[in-house]
Amino acid sequence: MPVRKLFPQTLVACFALCLLTLNALAQTDTRPRQVAKGLDADGTSRLESDVYLVSEAPPAAVDLLRTPIGAPMLLRFNQTMLSAIDARLGAPYVYGAMGPRAFDCSGFVWSVFHEAGINFERASARSLWAQFDAPKPGEEYKFGTLVFFNNLKHVGIVADEHGFYQASTSHGVVYSPFNDYWSERIVGFRRVPLPAQVLAE
Repeated sequence: MPVRKLFPQTLVACFALCLLTLNALAQTDTRPRQVAKGLDADGTSRLESDVYLVSEAPPAAVDLLRTPIGAPMLLRFNQTMLSAIDARLGAPYVYGAMGPRAFDCSGFVWSVFHEAGINFERASARSLWAQFDAPKPGEEYKFGTLVFFNNLKHVGIVADEHGFYQASTSHGVVYSPFNDYWSERIVGFRRVPLPAQVLAE
């Protein structure tokens, strides 16, 4: 008699356990990874071992969805920036190049902002660091923020708190996660000032 009473409860528990197991398996990342090795322009080895997922698509700029409803110009600007980034994904790295078919890190940053209508002088990562102000607290990982690495020798564009876009010496223009390698090498962040009409609500 007790077995008959426990059977339905046991069956429900087993079913719930199966669902949890299937969910965990679906979230397990089994995609292949590659390790990037880079060289500076002078041929010396570079501190780059950019581990990234080969088949992972970049995020759909999650911050775009967080843009206040009352800021249509900012939403449009972010969409233009994202389109410019998307058009450059996969382009090869060439030292000193700023497009249209190849880029170095600061050339990539400049070309994306230029296409979005923000004009500033094309310069090295170190010069961009000096040119722009630090973001307000809490805006470091906001879409469009510049992130600087390796003693101001490298710059990329923040996608969100999970990763950024860059012109990698080994893989060209790619999305890279803020993994241990990159997080340990962050020098800081800068925000490119946007025109008042873009920020207007």
